[in-house]
Amino acid sequence: MAHVPPPPLRRVFIRDLVLAARIGVYPEEKGGRQPVRINISYEMRDDGLDHPKGIGPDVVSRVVDYDGMAKRVRALVGRAHVELVETMAEEIAYLCLTDARVLSVRVSVEKLAVFADAASAGVEIERSRETVFPPHA
Repeated sequence: MAHVPPPPLRRVFIRDLVLAARIGVYPEEKGGRQPVRINISYEMRDDGLDHPKGIGPDVVSRVVDYDGMAKRVRALVGRAHVELVETMAEEIAYLCLTDARVLSVRVSVEKLAVFADAASAGVEIERSRETVFPPHA
C-alpha cells in the first residue's frame, strides 16, 4: 500500500486581540473588567491543491474566516465572568474547534494589568479536534 501524505494545511491566525474581560479570582477583580490579550492560531486543511495552479476559489466560504472567528471570540469573552485565564483559553479553543474544518488550535490569553513590573501573565494551550471531539469507535 502506497504512503498517502497528509493533506496540506493552512494556518490562520488572529494576533494581539485586546479585549476588556471580566476575569480573575480575587475580589478586586470581580465586578469589573480588565484588559486581556488573546492570540489564536488554527489549522485547517488547505483545499487549494485541488484547483488549477494550486489556488482555490477566491471566496470566503472555503476558509474559516478570521473575522467571523474574532466576532465569536469577542462575544464569548463578553458573555460572563471567568475566574481563570486557563478556562478562557480552553473555551476559546473549544469554540474554534466547533467548526469542523479546524483541525487544531493554539490559544494564548494574557492578563495585561497583573504586575507593575511585567507586560503580562497568562497561559498558552494547544488542542486538536481528535482530543476534544474524539471519533466514535
